[in-house]
Amino acid sequence: MSGDFALSVAELIRRDLADLTRNEKRVAHRLLADYPLAGLETVAAFGKAAGVSAPTVLRMIAKLGFSSYGAFQKALRAELSAQRQTPLMKGADYSSDDPLKRFADATIANLRETTANVAGEFEALVALLADGNRPVHVIGGRFTDPIAEYLVAHLRVLRPRVRRITGQPAGWRDQLLDVGRRDVLLLFDIRRYSEDLEMLAGSAVKRGATIALFTDQWLSPISKVARHVLPAHVAVPSIWDSSAGLLLLVEALLSAIAAALGPAARSRLAAIEAMR
Repeated sequence: MSGDFALSVAELIRRDLADLTRNEKRVAHRLLADYPLAGLETVAAFGKAAGVSAPTVLRMIAKLGFSSYGAFQKALRAELSAQRQTPLMKGADYSSDDPLKRFADATIANLRETTANVAGEFEALVALLADGNRPVHVIGGRFTDPIAEYLVAHLRVLRPRVRRITGQPAGWRDQLLDVGRRDVLLLFDIRRYSEDLEMLAGSAVKRGATIALFTDQWLSPISKVARHVLPAHVAVPSIWDSSAGLLLLVEALLSAIAAALGPAARSRLAAIEAMR
């Protein structure tokens, strides 16, 4: 591959989708619909599932920067391995003379990769969440739920109808009773992905809700049903993944929504200040 080794295959597809032919887009959409397993089939089986020829599959992966189908599948297998890593499997190298700088350098690189690959989706999500007539429901995973709470605390200041889904998974579906086609379910899900969140997203889709997903570069399975996907790079020299990229997206999103709402947001802020 080229110098884009830091990007997942899914990110490469989203970056280059507009440059693909109609049939090549069919290959790309087939892969994203069953990611990454669809790409681990033989090239003939992959092409048949996408409804195109094997040469079309090969042309698509060549446009992504892969020299061969084998190299493409090697990248997908590496992603599968990365998705399944536990804290013990990741480990951490503490041998550096300057661990703070080493960690900061990795985080800064993550922020750059994150911002470089979400532009179109980011703008679409700003427009969606700036619509105060669309109720928004927000939830995160084990380590990302505090970021979900942070988003809700700020977003409900800017606009009405913002709710955080709380409690045990057994009670989440009860909170979807009033969710319909105008509702937005916004989820945070990074490796190791939550089956409970995936089931919640599936239930919300059946009720017609729009799914927006903050995830990592390897993509949560929720991406298969999400209308909007914002992947953040999370890998750092630590036993845990970094949430810095997610927080960057959230804070940038809040800033852009405030700007989009303009006087309406300022009016709500003024009302809150008056109550204080």
